[in-house]
Amino acid sequence: MSALTWAVAAVVTDDTGRVLLCQQGRGARRYALPGGRLRPAEGPVRAALRDIRAETGWEIELTDLVGIYQVSGPSGEAAAGRAGPLPDVLVHVFRARAAGVRPATDPPPGCRLSWHSPDALPEVVTPLTRAAVTDATAGRSGVLRDVACVPDTIAAAPLPAARPAEHGRPTTDKDTQRPGTGQDSQPGAGQPPEQRGEAVDPSLHP
Repeated sequence: MSALTWAVAAVVTDDTGRVLLCQQGRGARRYALPGGRLRPAEGPVRAALRDIRAETGWEIELTDLVGIYQVSGPSGEAAAGRAGPLPDVLVHVFRARAAGVRPATDPPPGCRLSWHSPDALPEVVTPLTRAAVTDATAGRSGVLRDVACVPDTIAAAPLPAARPAEHGRPTTDKDTQRPGTGQDSQPGAGQPPEQRGEAVDPSLHP
């Protein structure tokens, strides 16, 4: 089993229902949800608020936990510049809305932001982004899902069924009811995330 990295991301929407995506790096990099890694002794809610503001300049309001997604890297394969296989990434994905009509600060360089309709996402998106946006816009919460990391291809395959949660009723693709806000999901500029080592490494982004 590979190492495990804890991370956060959010499906951030505006008043019209569009989703905020970030295209990191140069060239034809894939679009992904904003987010990043947890710092030591930092909880997912605080990390999501901090990382997304640092990466996008937007203040957000977390409204719900869409689910927890385990992004598994190809076993036995080492990424360029790495000594071992890619770690698995366990991502807490929140449902969130943008606070205000414009970013609170100018977004740092390294992340090209754009808003997209959930029904018309860019072709080149990460598998995590496609799965999480699908679950979020369907009103699902408490999803547990495995997502395969496919670094060099566009993942457009059908989504696997969500795993049942250990506590409470199972979460399946038939769940479409949007529950109320849970207590645990309430919210409590610097360098670009990729430079300060906080954002999820694009090579790990599914």
